[in-house]
Amino acid sequence: MDEVIFVSHPEVEVDPGRPVPQWSLSPTGRARMHAFAASPAVEGVKSIHASTEVKAVESAIILADRLDLSAHRLEALGENDRSATGFVPPAKFEELANRFFARPDESVMGWERAVDAQTRIRMAVDSLLASAPAGHVAIIAHGGVGTLLLCHHLGVRISRDYDQPFQGHFWRFRRRDRQVLHKWQPIAPR
Repeated sequence: MDEVIFVSHPEVEVDPGRPVPQWSLSPTGRARMHAFAASPAVEGVKSIHASTEVKAVESAIILADRLDLSAHRLEALGENDRSATGFVPPAKFEELANRFFARPDESVMGWERAVDAQTRIRMAVDSLLASAPAGHVAIIAHGGVGTLLLCHHLGVRISRDYDQPFQGHFWRFRRRDRQVLHKWQPIAPR
């Protein structure tokens, strides 16, 4: 039974002076991703697909190097577009993220609407799965869009109740019928 593993990138180096999509993994994030890449969780992965954001690409390369595969990049796997605000301090970000999930049909301070991001990530995943080789598929992207996709596959309304508790988690679904096999689990201890 072929499965899809949706992985959110782990911890990043926060740099308010750079656009968020250009942030890199932190040393902790790299260590956790290396641990995940060496774990039984990735056995059987035959293709790897990543968002074009630096932190996702770096995560995908760690996994690809370990499995001797290539990491394919797809812009449509990116996080919800928050470029209207750029970096916001953590407390303000949490407030905005709560509003993003609570009001999925509305734009929060110019952010991409949750319903639009959900449609984008769903279509991107369906498209890449249509052409991916047989075997398990790893998708390395972001927690927000991962949660939106999880909600879709669970058949529930968009809600932050299904969000990962912190960066660096994964969930699985069956490729054939999109049945969720488990919700967010940490890629490795913090």
